[in-house]
Amino acid sequence: MTQDIKYADARSATSVRNSARPRPRLERHIIEAVSPAVDNGRYPAKRIAGESCVVEADVFRDGHDVIRAAVKWRREREKRFNEAPMAPIGDDRWRGEFPLEANDVFVFTIEAWTDRYASWLADFQKKTAAGKAVAADLDEGLELLREIAKRASVADRSWLVATANDVAQRYRGDLVRAAEALSAERIQSLATAYGDRFERTLHPVLFKVIADRRRARFGAWYEMFPRSQTPEPPRPATLREAERILPYIADLGFDVVYLPPIHPIGITNRKGPNNSPNGASHHPGSPWAIGNRHGGHDAIDPGLGTMADFDHFVAAAARQGLEVALDFAVQCSPDHPWVEEHPEWFRHRPDGTIKYAENPPKEYQDIYPIDFSTADQAGLMAELRRTLFFWIGRGVRIFRVDNPHTKPVRFWEWLIGETRLEHPDVIFLAEAFTRPKMMKVLAKCGFSQSYTYFTWRNTKAEIIDYMTELAHSEMREYFRPNFFANTPDILTPILQAGGPPAFRMRLVLAATLAPSYGIYSGYELCENDAAPGTEEYRNSEKYEIKPRDFDAAGNIREFVARINRIRREHPALERLDNLTFLPADNDQILFYAKLDRERGDILLIAVNLDPFTWHECTVTTPPGILGLAPGAPYRVTDLLTGDSYVWRERNYVRLDPSRQPAHILRLDGPA
Repeated sequence: MTQDIKYADARSATSVRNSARPRPRLERHIIEAVSPAVDNGRYPAKRIAGESCVVEADVFRDGHDVIRAAVKWRREREKRFNEAPMAPIGDDRWRGEFPLEANDVFVFTIEAWTDRYASWLADFQKKTAAGKAVAADLDEGLELLREIAKRASVADRSWLVATANDVAQRYRGDLVRAAEALSAERIQSLATAYGDRFERTLHPVLFKVIADRRRARFGAWYEMFPRSQTPEPPRPATLREAERILPYIADLGFDVVYLPPIHPIGITNRKGPNNSPNGASHHPGSPWAIGNRHGGHDAIDPGLGTMADFDHFVAAAARQGLEVALDFAVQCSPDHPWVEEHPEWFRHRPDGTIKYAENPPKEYQDIYPIDFSTADQAGLMAELRRTLFFWIGRGVRIFRVDNPHTKPVRFWEWLIGETRLEHPDVIFLAEAFTRPKMMKVLAKCGFSQSYTYFTWRNTKAEIIDYMTELAHSEMREYFRPNFFANTPDILTPILQAGGPPAFRMRLVLAATLAPSYGIYSGYELCENDAAPGTEEYRNSEKYEIKPRDFDAAGNIREFVARINRIRREHPALERLDNLTFLPADNDQILFYAKLDRERGDILLIAVNLDPFTWHECTVTTPPGILGLAPGAPYRVTDLLTGDSYVWRERNYVRLDPSRQPAHILRLDGPA
């Protein structure tokens, strides 16, 4: 019948359509600006297991009724929600928190409702205070109280009904006294507990929070090539022989020993010293050219030993308090078994050959990239999952992922999600020096940590701008930086030219600005010999075996160990969002505070950014930052030297990079 109606105009058409619809329910409560939330809940925020997740939101409604709000939360794999109350903190902003009880994924949302009794009581008190005739209002309140009593426990029900009856009998003629009686703390508490959630509104989004283990946020990494730990150069070391360096790394205070790929290395187009394209079979080749007749991503290079040797290495590292991180590089040498077994996983040219990897002007003749556009995406993804889980099964819980920005983001979101379901303690570090938005989305999609631009941030303004973005923008919810001071690919100009003062200065910055940082072996020896005009090392360890004398003159081993000891002893250095930059009237001196008030740990750090000469300045520490009275003197101890000073709001600082590039000052209290 409706189909036969001819609409005279748009208004009549609208009225017919609306008459067939159910009347919408008008939600009265507004819930917005929820935090933590990454892209409005599209991606999870990151936190640490064992801590609380603080949730905030703007919550309000039309009119002036009293409202309530609560955080509803659960583990993602569970069905039943728990609930934690929220409280207003001003300007319609509400805050609550819930415990992250395990290394797992949690979901939460927010519910708001009107508290009818509290709303009635607020109006009733105002009217009685103004001398208004409100006898009818009293009846409304008493009726509301009796309605609430119906939902209460037996004991509370009896008390509420008796109270309502008593007020009705004793205070009907004294409405001021009635208001006082009905605002008693117990009545308001029971009314909140048993009151109906009138016109409740549930935020439609389930926000996610990943609760990682502590190492995902805080740790010191040491990168080393096992084959270079040889006692008989030029023969490569086995993994058993490489174990001899583990006590040394542990003594330096590192938490993670990161190994480049340990798999068989391709023969075809094997790279020679200094990346020469005509390497011979006796050259060790680049570990990132993965695969030969001995196997691929799930095999050990024969020169390093056997799988049993790897297991022994992991166990030996654990005895030293070290975790082993492996490189997960999704690429192949031309000799990898996949090239023959799964040619469909590679992109072929018209002549049938496979094009090697390039990043112009760089060429990687020894590497074939994987084609994620293959028709066999399912098979490729399943094999990569199997490979990753193989190493997880051998006790590896940390992976540094090589060039993740050259693979589909959705692949990483899937793979990391699959891993987290069975192994939530696994940590992924994204090695991506690329466009900012790509680096950000990799962190959003699941990577636990990320390489950063810190390596190239040298001036005071550059460091402050970059750290402010990392620590105080929305990036703090999902992007965990790992400040590597150098890598096998990156020897920055300041390290090339600045000598040991530059190495000490950059170490202090990396280790105190970011909770996670790392160095590549040789940093403590101040190795700074670069290929001319590049940031590449001359005689790069990527292409040859490089034994080292760790006792060589000019090393900064003790300085590295001291920095790592300070990190372990001071919880203020475990976080990023507690960073505050403070005034220093010299552009070559960076001054900042790291504060952990809950554990009483406050550090003031001043760093000379110029490795070539001394600088002096006046630094300012606002009393509010330290929790001290204005003008009050206070005592600080330099954790690098042991010297103690009495400081005030303004203080003189002089730093000579050849002797002491920085102050790391512990606040000891009032002088």
